[in-house]
Amino acid sequence: MTSAITSCEPSQALREDDVLNGHTEGPNRKKGGQSRSPSSNNLVYSILEVPPWYLCILMGIQHFLTALGGLVSVPLILAKDLCLQHDPLTQSYLISTIFFVSGFCTLLQVFFGVRLPILQGGTFAFVAPSLAMLSLPTWKCPPWTLNASLVNTSSPEFTEEWQKRIRELQGAIMVASCVQMLVGFSGLIGFLMRFIGPLTIAPTISLVALPLFDSAGNNAGIHWGIAAMTIFLIVLFSQYLKNVAVPMPIYRGQKKCRVSKFYLFQVFPVLLALCISWLLCFVLTVTNTLPTAPTAYGHLARTDTKGDVLSRAPWFRFPYPGQWGLPTISLAGVFGIIAGVISSMVESVGDYYACARLVGAPPPPRHAVNRGIGIEGLGCLLAGAWGTGNGTTSYSENVGALGITRVGSRTVMVAAGCVLLLMGVFGKIGAAFATIPTPVIGGMFLVMFGVITAVGISNLQYVDMNSSRNLFIFGFSIYCGLAIPNWVNQNSEKLQTGILQLDQVIQVLLTTGMFVGGFLGFLLDNTIPGSLEERGLLVWNQIQEESEETARALEVYCLPCGIGSTSCTSSCAQRLPFWPTGEAGKAMTRAQVPVPIG
Repeated sequence: MTSAITSCEPSQALREDDVLNGHTEGPNRKKGGQSRSPSSNNLVYSILEVPPWYLCILMGIQHFLTALGGLVSVPLILAKDLCLQHDPLTQSYLISTIFFVSGFCTLLQVFFGVRLPILQGGTFAFVAPSLAMLSLPTWKCPPWTLNASLVNTSSPEFTEEWQKRIRELQGAIMVASCVQMLVGFSGLIGFLMRFIGPLTIAPTISLVALPLFDSAGNNAGIHWGIAAMTIFLIVLFSQYLKNVAVPMPIYRGQKKCRVSKFYLFQVFPVLLALCISWLLCFVLTVTNTLPTAPTAYGHLARTDTKGDVLSRAPWFRFPYPGQWGLPTISLAGVFGIIAGVISSMVESVGDYYACARLVGAPPPPRHAVNRGIGIEGLGCLLAGAWGTGNGTTSYSENVGALGITRVGSRTVMVAAGCVLLLMGVFGKIGAAFATIPTPVIGGMFLVMFGVITAVGISNLQYVDMNSSRNLFIFGFSIYCGLAIPNWVNQNSEKLQTGILQLDQVIQVLLTTGMFVGGFLGFLLDNTIPGSLEERGLLVWNQIQEESEETARALEVYCLPCGIGSTSCTSSCAQRLPFWPTGEAGKAMTRAQVPVPIG
């Protein structure tokens, strides 16, 4: 991040020259000094551009707020089966831990993984197998932990009850994460990419968001008025006011303060909408306009419903590996989590392509995909060691935020990772953010998930959609990705084989829409006869090959400090499937582009 407000770098958002020269164009410029119109589809900041440090912090907070709903939801969903429903303080510890680990994993992914601006956070793909494991007779909570009047949350007996359950989750997650690391770093996922085209990627990405309509609708339905206002503000700022430049004072040194124009609504639509809606909920809570009865409609729109967590959370708490004790391992848990790992990898590959499209980067080459999946496996290993009760994966809602804000800077995601680390260490601040009302988060999700769905469908631009073959594959994949998980959720008892581990694997896979749709798209696209041009693979593979051979791809996906350049890499390292060498390195040499730093 740049540290000088007075910097005159082309990527700076506050353009004094725009005012002095009478320009009112967007914050970025084309080569040659010509301004870029904000009405175009160009980004405010592309992946390699570095905004000023204060904008990086604010946009990093915006990404944190976008991911907040998912990050907080995972520990709260697991709380009941961990026997923690009457212990909000321990719940806040789990929330702080997942904040901290998500920040650390985000930094690992941005610096050493796929190197796209993708935030890492708790994965819902692990929730179903985790709940399935905790529902076994061995792990059912004893009756005395279910009664708030009987449970003593500070007693050693209670502490051992919930800690032995989370230790079991830790062990299963750590073992299953090794499978993901193997698939990534061995190059197996990159090999499979040869057979994965637009008709596989499109339903996979779309089904990341489509099945979540129920969750987003339920959250927004807590108070549709608040949710509708949040939606209205995000749409207003990101679509209608995106070309409106707001005059803002900047200090240029030597006691000079001048006014420059800044596209505030285009850069911070989500952050502004959340803050305004949050403030309104606070005012309605203080004035008791919102109902105080817990059973009344709109009660959860109040900002004081989680006040107990805020008052009891410590100011400072540093999560550390093994904080709940030594992890334990069971075969049933490992098999169930492996099913979640498969679903998570399918989703992440789709997220990589969606993110690359949104931030103006070339499609990720195979070595970057291999490295990204491998680093995600490492992140799951760390999440298990720290004791989040969950793993980590790419956050699709933050990919959607990139499409709304049009800010694709990798440095912003570094700032978001640092914000997550701080939120995990300073307990009071993390607890305060956890008080954002549910309908505000629900309104935001309705917008974000819609963008993700559209990004997935946009991959069909490479496919001949006049072909009945392609219409069948995409339509059938999407519909089955919605219908089959819905039926399995309602009729899980009809899939009993008598083998517990196999039942868990089948249930997790068939209740994951993105896996069902992606698998059907993959299977049908590779078995039903069709030309490469008809399937979109002709253009798709051409783009893939160009992305691996251009200096632009090496600039985006090369490791920090020039690691991977042919001049400083041994012949053995160049053969590694996750190492950015080979054709990309030759292209870099042909283009005579300097090795990027960071």
